[in-house]
Amino acid sequence: MNSRVVLPLALASAILLGLGAPALAAQPGPGPLQPVAADTGELSPAERGELTRQLVLKWGHYVERVHGVPLATWAERMVPNLVVADSDNFRNALQRDTFEGTMAELGGGGQLLSDEQVIEQLAAGREDGTLTLGALGNDLVYTPVAPCRILDTRNVAAGAIAANSTRNFVAFGVSSFASQGGSATNCGVNPLSATAVAINLTAVNPGAAGYATAYPFGSPQPLAASINYAAGTIVNNALIVQTPNPISSFDFTLYTFAQAHYVADIVGYFAPPVATALQCVETTKTIVADIGPGGTANANAPACAAGYTQTATNCETSSWLMPIVFSNAGTCSARNNDASPQDLRASRTCCRVPGR
Repeated sequence: MNSRVVLPLALASAILLGLGAPALAAQPGPGPLQPVAADTGELSPAERGELTRQLVLKWGHYVERVHGVPLATWAERMVPNLVVADSDNFRNALQRDTFEGTMAELGGGGQLLSDEQVIEQLAAGREDGTLTLGALGNDLVYTPVAPCRILDTRNVAAGAIAANSTRNFVAFGVSSFASQGGSATNCGVNPLSATAVAINLTAVNPGAAGYATAYPFGSPQPLAASINYAAGTIVNNALIVQTPNPISSFDFTLYTFAQAHYVADIVGYFAPPVATALQCVETTKTIVADIGPGGTANANAPACAAGYTQTATNCETSSWLMPIVFSNAGTCSARNNDASPQDLRASRTCCRVPGR
């Protein structure tokens, strides 16, 4: 099991949902953060629980007031993500002064914008006092998943969606899609802040000719059609559907002109990039041997392999009396103050982002 999954879902849910609106109302504001026992390494269950509590106390009212998402709803859908959030990202998130910066840190992309830059972008995006919530084209990563059923109206009591009406659905961040007629699993889709999902949507046996439109939950219905169909047909289309950010009660809404059943399979999602640990190697050592007493020498380390970038120059000598006098760009220089010959060694530390 991934060592980061240390806080049981039930415990995290109790922490989040136990801090409802009345509890938050008693708090004058975010207040100073309470330090956890360790500031590096993996979070313990107690530490993760404390950071979870602080996150809700700090941003619960903001989510309700600015984005109109009930605290209990936000908490419930955030729990699975906070359980597996990277420990360092979680710590950094609590130090951010903007909600958008906090979410970016949790998703691993917080290094891209400072809080000041976030505030500038939000101010530039204000129109009639309303915040513009991000842009789909900004540094998103597409992650494909094995096709998995997230909804099938043929398998739920509500049945077909009635003519000229809508129904709301979730697309990620739940343990099971069975309540929507889909898979009893989470479909392997549990990103912290997915910005859009890729789905295959199928209309089954519409009662009349017409169309269907899938669009972000909480947004006005667009005029564009996602699927056009004739009466009694089965029609499929591949779609990219934007989802609300911050996470809300549902992810997308489906409108249908004629009564019909609908089936949807998720095939991937778009989300901010997640921080990845560097992959680092050390080159072989260049050795300049038998430098005589009073002598000086330079050792030039082998170059980094293609695709790697040097992050450090490593210098060694075989005597405490042979200090390094210069170290830069893979070159080490030293003077031998010992009474006997000594060696000088040089190598480079070379790093890359895995897979690049």
